[in-house]
Parts: sequence; C-alpha cells; structure tokens
Amino acid sequence: MPFTEFESRVSGIDGLNLITTKQISDERGTIREFFRQSTYASLLGSCGQINITHSRQCAIRGLHGEDTTKLVGVAAGEAFGAYVDARPASPTYGAVEVVQLVLGLQVLVPRGVLNGFQSVSEGGCEYLYGFDTEWRPDMPGVGAYALDPGLAIPWPLAIDTADRSMLSAKDAALPLFSALD
Repeated sequence: MPFTEFESRVSGIDGLNLITTKQISDERGTIREFFRQSTYASLLGSCGQINITHSRQCAIRGLHGEDTTKLVGVAAGEAFGAYVDARPASPTYGAVEVVQLVLGLQVLVPRGVLNGFQSVSEGGCEYLYGFDTEWRPDMPGVGAYALDPGLAIPWPLAIDTADRSMLSAKDAALPLFSALD
C-alpha cells in the first residue's frame, strides 16, 4: 500500500508553504487528508470556512489577497496556481510563485499574498480553499489584475479577456500590481 506522509516546504515567498498531503492508496483508490487540526495548527491555526469551486478549463480566478490565511488545493482535475507577495513590509514583496496544483499538493497562502489560479484540466477542476476566518463581503484585502504584464505570470492556456467564462468582470477590473502602493 503506497503511503505518503504530510510534508510542508517553504517556497520563494515568505510564509507561502507547499504541502504534500498525507495520503494512502490501495486497489480501491486514494484517501487524502485535506485538513487535520492537529497537523495544520501551527500553519493555519483554526479553519473558519471551506469553499469549493468548479471552474471550466481556461478560467482564471484571482488575484485576490483577503485578510485571511488560506489553504488551497484541488479535489479534482488540475490547476495552475499563481501567488504574488503584496505585503509591503515583506522581504519577498513583489515575488511571484507559480505551482502546478495536482491532487495531494496544497498551498498555504498567508494574509496579504495574492492568490489566483487557472483551471487547466479538460472538463475543468474542483478547487478547494479553506480560510482561517469566515469570509465576509467587506473583508479588507487587495487584488491585482491576473494578466498584468509586469507580473509576467506564465498562464498556461490562452485567455480571451472579453469572455466572462474565462475572466470575470470583477477580476478584469482589478488594478495592475504597480498601482497597489
């Protein structure tokens, strides 16, 4: 029986951790832990809310940086994750990190780090994200335009910015990263 232990490793952005989930496989399939309080307590603390989205292939969601720590990953399909450090006092301010999100890989996104993804699987992907606090519409935070040429995020699939099934009007109206100051 293949068994994978939980592993957390640092990335190129301060506080952004790449996590391999604990998982066990047998002839029936695989069980993966998305969240276990005792394992994630030092990284996330508590979990106030968990959401799941289904996004069609090519769709981009983000870049959003709410005032909450997030734990993100895919439940089905694959996504291309992009993260930008938008915390002015951070030693990695402005750094961009990209990750191919596959089953069993999660990303811990600290407060103020922008989070976005593109669904790359044929048929779309199921994207899970947990927050350390409950999300609310007036939650403080920042956002930046995902296709900002200054960020040079290498989105793997072409985007038609006029197609709202690929990029929402809200996300298309976000400012360039350089305008966040």
